[in-house]
Amino acid sequence: MERDLRKSLPVLVAEPAAAAPTPLRPSLGAAGLPVRAKKPSWLRVGVGGGKRYEQVRQTLASLQLHTVCAEAHCPNVAECWGGGTATVMLMGDVCTRGCRFCSVKTSAHPPPLDPDEPRHLAQAVGRLQLDYIVVTSVDRDDLPDGGAGHFAEAIVELKRIPGLLVEVLTPDFRGDPEAVRTIGRAGPDVFANNIETVRRLTPVVRDAKAGYEQTLAVLRRMREEFRGVVTKSSIMLGLGEREEEVLETMRDLRRAGVDILTLGQYLRPSAWHLPVLEWITPDRFRAYRRLGEAEGFRYVASGPLVRSSYRAGELFVKGEIASQGHP
Repeated sequence: MERDLRKSLPVLVAEPAAAAPTPLRPSLGAAGLPVRAKKPSWLRVGVGGGKRYEQVRQTLASLQLHTVCAEAHCPNVAECWGGGTATVMLMGDVCTRGCRFCSVKTSAHPPPLDPDEPRHLAQAVGRLQLDYIVVTSVDRDDLPDGGAGHFAEAIVELKRIPGLLVEVLTPDFRGDPEAVRTIGRAGPDVFANNIETVRRLTPVVRDAKAGYEQTLAVLRRMREEFRGVVTKSSIMLGLGEREEEVLETMRDLRRAGVDILTLGQYLRPSAWHLPVLEWITPDRFRAYRRLGEAEGFRYVASGPLVRSSYRAGELFVKGEIASQGHP
């Protein structure tokens, strides 16, 4: 079965990437698992609940902050919110890109930025008494700097909270060097930008304004110009990638100076999105973790439910930053 699915992949790759999600052509749907295919046991997660979960949900909602946990239908929301952590999404909940794996709403002209958002974010984190926060955002290609200044302001506000470590998962800002520097100068502890998939699949999986080499260039610039910042990236599996391609991507990320790698299972948000071609087993995820460690990543989180903002690497990051003498 696996061989048959991969034979069908050239048909998938031959289709042009859309600028925004569109109904998938029948050939694409037929290439993968059915939309309602039963997920294997290792992909089943608990339902959110409990006092801590409700505290996080209500605090974020009261300050009108968006989270990737909710917008991207993250499977780990019960664990993370129940443990008192969340990944906050800046610059609204409407993205200017239409990647064919993502459930976030898209528009060429999203609403204007909320100038109070960075301050509100810091207020929420202060109320939750967190010591580690992950901040991400939609892409805002409609803005001259891609929103880098707004993102940097949020980092500065958060860094005023004593003892708080700040991880950011940013847009690629179309590869603009000055936008990347704006983020670096704000002083995040961890900088992440996701490669998402292997080189061959990038034109289909990601929006045309994104790019494999563009992501590598952004990560490389952060590593070269801001040596104290820990760098991180992520790969989704189950889209038809081959093992040798995943290994090639790992090596490309290492050459760009990436410290931390996460690998997780792609889950199809809806029939409008790319099909899942394969459920990757926990054993294969463990094998990928060993491959990543052998390539020299300082930490690899690899598992079916691991996401780029997943808290699996949180304690490692804290230890790394402490060992580098960060305050």
